[in-house]
Amino acid sequence: MTTLITILAVLIGIISLLLFMAFFTRKAYNVNRQVTINAPLIKVFNYVKLLKNQDNYNKWVMADPNMKKNFKGIDGTVGFTYGWNGNKKAGEGEQEITNLLEGKLVESEVRFVRPFSAIAHATLTLESTTENQTRVNWSNTSEMKYPFNIIVSMIEKMLAKDMDESLNMLKNILEK
Repeated sequence: MTTLITILAVLIGIISLLLFMAFFTRKAYNVNRQVTINAPLIKVFNYVKLLKNQDNYNKWVMADPNMKKNFKGIDGTVGFTYGWNGNKKAGEGEQEITNLLEGKLVESEVRFVRPFSAIAHATLTLESTTENQTRVNWSNTSEMKYPFNIIVSMIEKMLAKDMDESLNMLKNILEK
């Protein structure tokens, strides 16, 4: 019986410590990654503004090849929405283009339903470094509610790795 009480006390202590730490942990994150693509700016912009093209390079979209997808509006325009409902790894949600600046910027809001409810903001900023070279900056920002904010650092590391992989796939596609 005392072993059971000790185990229970340790578990309560660990949970209490995590909740206390989460109280002082930041809630927001902002992950920025970039890649330089050997292709003209207009070619890169015309490709990334189409959310359906994420099927070819976005690691998260590729997590479930059998996911159900639905689309509202005209791809590559403000208001276009790409919805998905996939397996446990892909989850469920939708991404909506919220702002476009021709040749410079694609902003979108990503609304997650599952595995947890959240809203993130994704921004792709493009910059021509030479006539045939384009730098793509991708940022992903959001907030995690208490007490889930305790994992913000882990989320940032995971996002950075996945965004790097996705950007490298994008680079390979556009440099062919």
